[in-house]
Amino acid sequence: MSGARRQDELGHLVDMANDIARNFSFQPDGAARIADHLRRFWAPSMRNKLSAHVAAGGSGLADSAIEAVKSLQG
Repeated sequence: MSGARRQDELGHLVDMANDIARNFSFQPDGAARIADHLRRFWAPSMRNKLSAHVAAGGSGLADSAIEAVKSLQG
């Protein structure tokens, strides 16, 4: 897979994670709900790519999405 295509895929994952974060942003346990959604509905490969992105700084991700991804790691 080319670098540009990988970047497009990562951008799509970031966009989807941010959409999920917006949907749960009104709830006090939003990060936990985001993590639950990612665990239940995302393929492990998708979660792994997002985790690697968070480890590299998480550019473009909502804070609650970053928190959710970190909670999945630990």
